[in-house]
Amino acid sequence: MTLLTVFALLAFLSVRRIPEGHAYTVHRFGRPARTLNAGTHVVLPLIEKVAHKIRLFGNVVEFKRDDAAGGLVYFQVLDPTRADSVIEGVDDLVRNRALGLLASSDVASDVASRILQIKAGLNQLLRDRGILITRVQLTLS
Repeated sequence: MTLLTVFALLAFLSVRRIPEGHAYTVHRFGRPARTLNAGTHVVLPLIEKVAHKIRLFGNVVEFKRDDAAGGLVYFQVLDPTRADSVIEGVDDLVRNRALGLLASSDVASDVASRILQIKAGLNQLLRDRGILITRVQLTLS
């Protein structure tokens, strides 16, 4: 009876349902093995582990400077396999880069050109990592 219970528990733990708009990256023995897209999948318990649960779209990062200038950056993950290496720190990466670009942008330029400059700089940084910046909003004071 105990063996049957253990087998049923392992079978239950091996089935993963990935919701629409998400992707899970699976590591086998600590190394990236595969990416699971939306649907039902089997993960080998004790051998494979879901390392990251990635939202593919609807990601928002807020950034703010001390002088109350800041804004929002909207991004989506185009390639979860490439984004897996930076997904844990992507919010800080986007926030720090956006603040740096905001500080280095020309103060005399209009808001639209500053937004384009920040968006282009962020896309240049994240394009190779499978992440696309879709929109930037600025609040300047």
